[in-house]
Amino acid sequence: MSETIISAEIVDKDNAARKADLERDYDSLGERLDRRGIAIDAISDKVEKFAVAIPSWGVGTGGTRFARFPGAGEPRDIFDKIEDCAVIRQLTQATRTVSLHIPWDKADPNRLKQAASRFGLGFDAINSNTFSDARDQKLSYKFGSLSHADAATRRQAVEHNLECIEIGKTLGSKALTVWIGDGSNFPGQVNFAKAFERYLDAMKEIYAGLPDDWKLFTEHKMYEPAFYSTVVQDWGTNYMIATELGDKAFCLVDLGHHAPNVNIEMIVSRLIQFKKLGGFHFNDSKYGDDDLDAGSIDPYRLFLVFNELVDAELSGAEGFDPAHMLDQSHNVTDPIESLMLSAVEVQRAYAQALLVDRKALEAYQDANDALMATQTLKAAYRTDVEPILAMARLNTGGAIDPVAAYRAAGYRAKVAAERPPVAGGSGGIV
Repeated sequence: MSETIISAEIVDKDNAARKADLERDYDSLGERLDRRGIAIDAISDKVEKFAVAIPSWGVGTGGTRFARFPGAGEPRDIFDKIEDCAVIRQLTQATRTVSLHIPWDKADPNRLKQAASRFGLGFDAINSNTFSDARDQKLSYKFGSLSHADAATRRQAVEHNLECIEIGKTLGSKALTVWIGDGSNFPGQVNFAKAFERYLDAMKEIYAGLPDDWKLFTEHKMYEPAFYSTVVQDWGTNYMIATELGDKAFCLVDLGHHAPNVNIEMIVSRLIQFKKLGGFHFNDSKYGDDDLDAGSIDPYRLFLVFNELVDAELSGAEGFDPAHMLDQSHNVTDPIESLMLSAVEVQRAYAQALLVDRKALEAYQDANDALMATQTLKAAYRTDVEPILAMARLNTGGAIDPVAAYRAAGYRAKVAAERPPVAGGSGGIV
C-alpha cells in the first residue's frame, strides 16, 4: 500500500460532503449522454486510465527574466519535490509519474526510486539540461551545446545526455527528452547549416546510447533564449531530426513553443500520420512560451489537440502511443494547486474529445458541410464533463474537489513551517 501525505480522513470527509451532489450530477449527465448514444461509464473508465506526468521543476515557484518571488514552503531538493508530486497524485489520481530534469534533480538513482515508490510514483522521461551551466561545469553553454563550434563543449553535452540515460535506466524511465537553447542573437553569428550538422552528429551519438526499448524525444522551439535563430526552431526541422536519427526518435510538442496563431492541432495530425509524434508538454500561452496553466487561456485549442489524439486512438493509428506531461512555471499561484488543475484540464479535454460523434463528423466532412462539421465538435466541447472527471477521481481514491481537499489539509502551511524560506531576487525558472 502506498503512503499518503495528506490524511485519508480529510479527503474522505471532504468527499462525503460532495458525494450526493456528484452522484445526482453524474446520473443527470448520464441520461443526457445516453440520448446521444454515449455510455457515460465507458467514458469514465477511459478517463480513470488516462494520466499525465508531473514535471519535477513545476512544483517550485517559477520566475521571469526580471525577477523571481519564492513562495512559502519551496521544495529544497528533489526529495521535497517528490513529496509535493505525491500530493498531486493522491488528490487527482491522474499523475502517476514524475519527469526529472538533470542536473537539477541529480541524486542517487536508487534513493530516488525508493523515495518515489513510497508514494506509488514512477518516473517518466528524463530531461537533459544543456541550456544552462551547472555548478562546477568545466565548459560553458553560453554559445551553445550540442551545436557548439567547439568540439570539447559538444562532447561534454553528449556525455551529459548519455549520463541521463544511465540514470533513467536505474529509475525505470523509458525515454530521454532533449531540448537545447542553441541558436544566435545576431545575423551572421553562426553558420546555420554547420550548426545543424554539428547538432545532428551529436544527437546521433546520443541516439546510439539508447537502450532498445527507449525513445528519444526532440523538442522544437521557435525562439528563446536565442532571439535571431534557433537550431531546432519548428516542427518541420524536428521531423527531419527524428527521421534522420531513426525509429526510436520522435517529436515532442510543447504547446507554447510555436508562433502565435499556429495551427498546433494540424501539426499533431501530421506527426501522427507519419508516425513521429512522441508526446506533449501541456501548458498554455497568450504571447509566447508563457508556460501558463493548461487550459487557462485557450481551452478550445487544448480540446482540438485532443480531438486529433482521440481520432488516432479510436482509428488504431499505427505506432500511436504519445507521452503526456505538463510543463508550467507558476509565478503567482500555489504550484501544487496549478498542477492539479492542469492535470484535470488535460483530462477534461480528453473526455470531451471522446464525446465527438465521429460518424456524423466524417459524414459532414465528406459532404463539405462546414457548419455542421464544426458544430459537431462544439457539441462535444460544450458538454460539461466535470461529473465524469470528479467520479473518476472518487472511484480511484482521489478527491472530488482536489483544491478544496488540499486547502482543508493545510499542506502548504505545514511544509512552509518545515522548509526554510528561499531568498528571492534572481530571474529564471527553478
